[in-house]
Amino acid sequence: MQITLGSPAGAPQPLSPYYSQVARVEHADGSALLFVSGQIAEGATLAEQSRGVFETIAALLDAHGASLADVISIRTYLTDIDKLAEYGAVRRRFLTGTPPTSMTFEVSRLFRPEAQIEVEVVAAVPARTGTSAGM
Repeated sequence: MQITLGSPAGAPQPLSPYYSQVARVEHADGSALLFVSGQIAEGATLAEQSRGVFETIAALLDAHGASLADVISIRTYLTDIDKLAEYGAVRRRFLTGTPPTSMTFEVSRLFRPEAQIEVEVVAAVPARTGTSAGM
């Protein structure tokens, strides 16, 4: 097993240099687990921020040869749980297959005052013959 931490060059860069966006846990057979750090995005509404978050997560996964279809677990932090339906509508547009395991929390605030949402995911990437993905 090999563990790589970092932020893929071809994906949106983190807002702070003090964390890695992705931890890739590679298994001997070439399969991997991707742990994507909590992501936030700009936007005036929760729907706009949610779209930005999922677009960033998709880009981070893509940099590792994965997609949103590979997400097996998702954790969502909302500053207003009453807006869960607004978030859910956006989430359903991005996660279209079998729903991953999920936890959603209401928090008093996030590390950026304007942030209404933060999302972290875990993705399982099957072994791909003839290719290797990494940071």
